Amino acid sequence: MKTQVKALVVGGGAVGTSIAYHLAKAGWDDVMLIERDELTSGSTWHAAGLLPLFNMSYATTHIHKYSVDFYKTLEEETGLNAGFAVVGNLRMAQTQERMDEYMLYASTAETCDVAYEWLTPDQIKERWPLIETSDLKGAIYHTEDGYINPADVTQAMAKGARQRGVEIVRKMQADAFHWTGTHWEVTCTKMVEKGGNLVESDEQVVITAEHVVTASGNHAQRTAKMLGIKMPAIPVEHTFIVMDKDPELVKWREAGNPEHPVVRDADNESYAREERGGWILGIYEHGAPARFEHGVPDSFRADLFPLDLDRIADQYMAMAERVPSCADSGLKDDFNGPICYTPDGNPLVGPAPGLRNMWLAEGFSFGITAAGGTGYYLAQMMVDGEAEIDMASLDPKRYSSNWMTTEFAARKNEECYEHVYILHHPDEEREACRPLRTVPAYDRQKARGAQFGWVNGWERPNYFGPLDASDSFDKESRSFRRGGWWQYAVEEAKAIREGVGLIDASAFTKHVVKGPGATQFLDWFTCNKLPKVGRINLTYALTSHGTTRTEYTIVRNGENNYYIVSAGAWTEYDADYLRKAAEDKMEEFGYIEIQDVTTQWGVFAIAGPKSRDLLKEVIKDADPETALSNKRFPWLSARQIELGMCPVNAIRVAYTGELGWELHHPIEMQNYLFDLLEKVGEKHGLKLVGARAQNWLRQEKSYRAYGTELGRDATPLEADLPRFVDLSKDFYGKAKLEETGVRAKCCTLLIDGPEDADPWGREALYTPEGTRVGRLTSGGYSVAFEKSIGMGYVKPELAVEGTKLKVKMQDKLWDAIVTCDSPYDPKNEVIRKDG
Repeated sequence: MKTQVKALVVGGGAVGTSIAYHLAKAGWDDVMLIERDELTSGSTWHAAGLLPLFNMSYATTHIHKYSVDFYKTLEEETGLNAGFAVVGNLRMAQTQERMDEYMLYASTAETCDVAYEWLTPDQIKERWPLIETSDLKGAIYHTEDGYINPADVTQAMAKGARQRGVEIVRKMQADAFHWTGTHWEVTCTKMVEKGGNLVESDEQVVITAEHVVTASGNHAQRTAKMLGIKMPAIPVEHTFIVMDKDPELVKWREAGNPEHPVVRDADNESYAREERGGWILGIYEHGAPARFEHGVPDSFRADLFPLDLDRIADQYMAMAERVPSCADSGLKDDFNGPICYTPDGNPLVGPAPGLRNMWLAEGFSFGITAAGGTGYYLAQMMVDGEAEIDMASLDPKRYSSNWMTTEFAARKNEECYEHVYILHHPDEEREACRPLRTVPAYDRQKARGAQFGWVNGWERPNYFGPLDASDSFDKESRSFRRGGWWQYAVEEAKAIREGVGLIDASAFTKHVVKGPGATQFLDWFTCNKLPKVGRINLTYALTSHGTTRTEYTIVRNGENNYYIVSAGAWTEYDADYLRKAAEDKMEEFGYIEIQDVTTQWGVFAIAGPKSRDLLKEVIKDADPETALSNKRFPWLSARQIELGMCPVNAIRVAYTGELGWELHHPIEMQNYLFDLLEKVGEKHGLKLVGARAQNWLRQEKSYRAYGTELGRDATPLEADLPRFVDLSKDFYGKAKLEETGVRAKCCTLLIDGPEDADPWGREALYTPEGTRVGRLTSGGYSVAFEKSIGMGYVKPELAVEGTKLKVKMQDKLWDAIVTCDSPYDPKNEVIRKDG
């Protein structure tokens, strides 16, 4: 076997073999894969092999679609039949709300070219008479997917990899990873059979690799410990059972009828597919436990757990009602095995935090479905520097090692498992492990009706509901249309447009960048001009492809001293990229010190026409009347001020587009500042405002947000932000940005939608003639225009004020018109108002 390679893949399941295959296909001719046991001996062997295209995530939908398309090509390439039964996927709904979910998903599917069709209960019964449909509202049907044999598809990918030069070594366990500064040295131990167990031999070898990819499945916690990192990939028990023959099903097939599609009974938390005249029934029940929280025991190989029939009894009985002909079918076999999960159900795919050339592909709860696409897009990241789709939503660093623990991961993964078939409301907030990270003013805000959302572990007010609200108020308020919370957000948005509001923005990510090399580094690292001392600027750090990696507000406190603010959801993601970039340039630019000060500073945003009047009453200054004027405190500037006894780093900027300030304050003084502002604000009508109203307001100003309009699949020029790109200077990613040009352009739309719903930012866009031309990335309601609003990407020639388009909502097309950039206060007169 080789001991020196370009890339080493650790793990021989479906995901690992796909990665090895695609790295070789992308041009790397020196790839090795090692597996501690046999290929497919982990979760792959006991997976049900389903290939559901249904997913609310834009990136994950692309990954799943690639897999489905790719698997169909493997037999021609390798000569091995992967066992792909393209029978389709029937996802049924018992309620209108479930149909609403499917309609929202369907619009997302269209943006990824995933085909689907709608079926009524009668149409289902006509096609598949064994299915009971009397309680159904309808179904969404995918014709292109079905199920596959997990072992066969893995072996086919392995053969394809070998044909492309990949060396695959079985019975080889990775036991240590050491980074030399230029490459990895991976200490491996030969595993041997002994008494039915797999044990370590005395034979060891060190493999040198420029890149390492871990796809260790259920062994992710062991991998994390060896790498000195944390990752929330912990298995949860998943059960599926094989039933004896169904006599009516046997007759159906003997009569020459086609195989049933995979039948997903979401409201009964189960799926079923044919299996040799009977049925396989898979269940996502409540109470399934997490396993191997601290690592897989050495004695556990291709093993299973005892079946817990009591835990799945309800779903078992529901299957007999859904397919009455199987009611007397006995239980033939059962599989209760570990399937790795993450708290949000998305895998961890991308660079490992703090490490060079170490790539993670862990936490795959739908590993067979995702394997092909993960290999394809991860290979693009490794070989080309970036994938063609934005992979940020799968980045391993979305769960920060600063706060993520084993207990958190285990309990959230259990919750994620039992939420597979719950209604996935776009305004959903899950309850497990909360509250965890709270600011000092959390209790005060909760007492005033705050209904909190979760962002990077932080509790952040989404909106402020009734003071006497029950604990279930927010859950009962969720909807695919305008939920019970909607009117509260409307009033909050109006308060900022007409009076004054306070928003807790403490979750913002905050870094200090300083030192002799700080200015040169940030000038190279970001694409806009750096601000002068005492001023601020909005700028972007780009990828190697010239697309947007991160959005920063940069406050310049000194010649080589900067305070930079970015999105709260991406703290470790931003920190890791920032630190690695600084390390790379320190020899050239000089010493650069980077401090993550996120938890040291709280942030209150005060915004609205009366914000200056309120702050005047609490600011301590020789001349309070002029302290906040345009002359002394102009727009896009920063000042150190005192509000009562609280020192504040104030920034004159407002994400809502109103007159306002961000008040960055010592976190330990937050309650004092909250009480001070609330008391003085009472006479000015101060209203507490949550993130949902703020999201609507920023769309009225066409303010792009990272993770929606801004991402690694579009450049700042495609986001239509040329004013924040200084092409007169050199910066990282500039050449690629210019070379890319503008493939699609971001714009803002006002929408004449249904009376009871607004877009969520996942909808497809069409011309009036019915040609799909783009997609929304954000959506909501505009209090200024009293109609729905959205932002999204269309063909450049359509991103022109006055262009008429259509938005797909609730399976209908609604009129929309491209408006000017910043339709509310386009000249920024309000935000610059003097006083």
